[in-house]
Amino acid sequence: MPNQRQLFLRHLAPTSDIPLLLEIERAEGAFLYDTNGKPYLDLIAGISVSCLGHRHPAVVEAVKAQLDKYLHTLVYGEYVLSPQVNLARLLAEHLPPALDSVYFTNSGTEATEGAMKLAKRCTGRTEIIACREAYHGSTQGAASLMSPTFFTQAYFPLLPGIRHIDFNSEEDLEKISAKTACVILETVQAEAGVRLPANDFLIKLRQRCTDVGALLVLDEIQAGYGRTGTLWAFSQYGIVPDVLLLAKGMGGGMPIGAFVAGKDKMQALSVDPPLGHITTFGGHPVCCAAGLATLEVLLQEDIIGQVKRKERLFRSLLVHPAIQAVRSAGLLMAVELSDFHTLRRVILECLENGVVTDWFLFNDRCLRIAPPLTISDGEIELACAAILKAIDLVLA
Repeated sequence: MPNQRQLFLRHLAPTSDIPLLLEIERAEGAFLYDTNGKPYLDLIAGISVSCLGHRHPAVVEAVKAQLDKYLHTLVYGEYVLSPQVNLARLLAEHLPPALDSVYFTNSGTEATEGAMKLAKRCTGRTEIIACREAYHGSTQGAASLMSPTFFTQAYFPLLPGIRHIDFNSEEDLEKISAKTACVILETVQAEAGVRLPANDFLIKLRQRCTDVGALLVLDEIQAGYGRTGTLWAFSQYGIVPDVLLLAKGMGGGMPIGAFVAGKDKMQALSVDPPLGHITTFGGHPVCCAAGLATLEVLLQEDIIGQVKRKERLFRSLLVHPAIQAVRSAGLLMAVELSDFHTLRRVILECLENGVVTDWFLFNDRCLRIAPPLTISDGEIELACAAILKAIDLVLA
């Protein structure tokens, strides 16, 4: 009888030829546990997903309670379902007034797709501008936004009418014109190795979009939900987007995403023609119940308020001659080493010693740190000690 690992390799479609192959039996807080009971401190939280840690009691209880009521009923937008209504209401209460209408999706990439359609519908334009070294998803529309094309060129042709600018390039803002339906970018570029906006770039971008009538779409799929030290990262930069993309941490471990805009804009998807954007499982009641519990915990407890302090603790401990730079936006951090060969060995050494880390799609010299926001000081100290030990062993 084949074991679980053999069945995994035989029957699950692969995403790479070097999967980590950890056999996870359970998870709790900041830790994963394999079938032998070995604990792994999870420094990536499922790529910024488990913002409250694994199996937060409030999320688990909300899921269980909803299971006793109903699961799927009908496609999103037809029935009045309390989990959807209550989550949308709470989101709107904690967003600027211009962002008062929520369209629930299953994932971040679907939120991107919906926003792209909304921008075309609202403006009557087709050109979309994205930033180089940004990641917005892997469906064909979202993947069309990606540059460089290492991960997408095998699937050409993708969507036409996509142009690219460099993040933080004021000169490139001139490329945004009356032909542009929207500019879509991450508030903080994650997959580039944590690149923060500088020199009022977002304020200048916001003004340029307003001047030419293009929508500004901010992707906070990774940066939202307290990851950078405020509930929404854009609130730190003095702007409000026309459309906001959410996912990952939104469900506290359950799959959910959303694009959020003004009701006046979102109305365009329902007329001429109706059903302009539809989804079967977007806004699933169980996922919305988990999302509501997640947001309530973040708002009621001092979790987001501790993010910046924990960021400083990480930075104070991650000091080593081999570390060339540490870039961070709250608990979204990149630790830069010399090259991918060294980084890969450090990641594997960390894994051997019970710490899960990763790298970035467009920066293979940087170690990713994006732990649960609930990670304790002791766990941070444990993680940093393991990373420094791994670097020493690799360099030796």
